[in-house]
Amino acid sequence: MRELRSVTIRVVHWGTGPTGRLGLRGIINHPDLELVGLHVHSADKVGQDAAALCGLPDPTGVTATHDAAALAAAGADCLAYFGPAAFDGTAVTDVAPFLSAGTNVVTTSFAGLTHPPTAEPALRDPLAAAAAAGGASFFATGIEPGFASDILPMALLAACDEIRSIRIQEIADYSDYPDANTLRFAFGFGEATDFGCFLADPAILAGAWRGVVDAIADVLQVRLDAIETDYERAVLDRDLDTAIGTLPAGSTAGVRFEVRGMLDGRRLVVLEHVNRMADDVAPQWPHGTAGDTLAYRVEIVGSPTMRCELVFDPPESDNGLTATAMRAVNAIPTVCAARPGLLGAADVSLVAGRNIAGRSIAGRNIAARPRTGQVSGQTSR
Repeated sequence: MRELRSVTIRVVHWGTGPTGRLGLRGIINHPDLELVGLHVHSADKVGQDAAALCGLPDPTGVTATHDAAALAAAGADCLAYFGPAAFDGTAVTDVAPFLSAGTNVVTTSFAGLTHPPTAEPALRDPLAAAAAAGGASFFATGIEPGFASDILPMALLAACDEIRSIRIQEIADYSDYPDANTLRFAFGFGEATDFGCFLADPAILAGAWRGVVDAIADVLQVRLDAIETDYERAVLDRDLDTAIGTLPAGSTAGVRFEVRGMLDGRRLVVLEHVNRMADDVAPQWPHGTAGDTLAYRVEIVGSPTMRCELVFDPPESDNGLTATAMRAVNAIPTVCAARPGLLGAADVSLVAGRNIAGRSIAGRNIAARPRTGQVSGQTSR
């Protein structure tokens, strides 16, 4: 266990998109974390106070910058990275300098690294080398892949005797989700049914989600025989108005995929997504018992056979994004104290949120709080 330089953990935050702004809010509101730097992509956000970029009323005194090098050199304890999803090398290039400088990293942008041992080498190896050079820790998580597909099924498996199969599902209406790049180019929503989106490629689909299957196989202490994938699309005969614009009739309005871990010729662990842009898309596909807006379900067949379904109160999209962000943010103290290297769910203990209503720093004058240094393009430490 490594010792931190102070009781308060100094955090640099990267990204103020739909999930990133909620992670930023969570850092500011967390009693054990101190925001000392903020990286943004949009020029119009540079110079703005962090609080203004996540809807909090009290200024933090930390302003947004484009200067990634200064942030990496600032000596913060942790980087909370909510930058672009790691479908190319951009995210690796963003994160590696922090790890090399000894700054730990938590992130929701690296779906393929939720289970490092079976991640794609091109994604894993540069970050593993950087973490080793800096003696830093790296943890990729979220809601799915993340909490709903590793910690939740692991908890249920603790109550099992015989285990025949495990199915982990996300059933969600993505029509209110505002991330056009992810929905169009990763999933294929709004595009022609022959559009070459990322997840239509079996190698990319397995690379992003096989970690869910492998993590469960690890806790079962079995070696899977093979990983199989399926990806299918559905359309509607009408235009759809969504958060990413109008999807034309005949374009992709529903996506269903599976990543399956095979053992002895049968499906032992299955990760399934059923994602729609309207509730009447592909009615033959699975539905949530409490509706299709956003649900995470774990079904275990065995002794006992059980089903657990996690749902969010409205607005489901905002609450789902908050859960995605806060699984990473709340893990920061544990990640900072963990062994150096790339961490998986089994390496990071479950840490509860600390922002208790009426008792957290959210109601205080943040700008008046003594600070150990911040970064706004230049290091002030």
